[in-house]
Amino acid sequence: MFTYEKKLQYPVDIKRPNPLYAQIILSQYGGPDGELGASVRYLSQRYSMPYPELKALLTDIGTEELGHLEMVAAIVHQLTRNLTTDEIEKSGFAPYFTDHTVGVYPASASGVPFNAAALAVKGDVITDLHEDLAAEQKARTTYDNILRLVDDPDVRDPIRFLREREIVHYQRFGEALRLATDRMNSKNYYAVNPAFDQ
Repeated sequence: MFTYEKKLQYPVDIKRPNPLYAQIILSQYGGPDGELGASVRYLSQRYSMPYPELKALLTDIGTEELGHLEMVAAIVHQLTRNLTTDEIEKSGFAPYFTDHTVGVYPASASGVPFNAAALAVKGDVITDLHEDLAAEQKARTTYDNILRLVDDPDVRDPIRFLREREIVHYQRFGEALRLATDRMNSKNYYAVNPAFDQ
């Protein structure tokens, strides 16, 4: 199903290591609103999606999120390569370094390991699409926060690209919700089913 192309979706070329930035950006790798959770969520939701074009959309976006996961990992790796002990200690990166050295470990910026409990896969078309819309906005907000904290142009450039993709995904999920709503009738769409009003 997947074909791996040995290049990033968008180039990452960071010249100056910065472990503080790495710790902040790590949240988009394995934090509650990060790329790991997004890819697993969408690739899992597609199995219960009844509409072929929406199943394809979830597959496409879920696969793209795997590419984003790779980009975030590359950013974190490049920000932590060749660090000195002094840089690790002064930046506050020592607790992470103690547990993971400079391996890219799925965790939030605050150090909480990735947890699948952050995923929402309900098997209900409307519920899952609303979750997807919210997930893309939460990821966009996290990228906004990263851009507020990071001033290195080599880091900001790929982060801006990732942020833009969250907006595009949000738009696609909005279109998907409209399509699903148009196809449903009063027997399977709770918002217009009078039987649920009793």
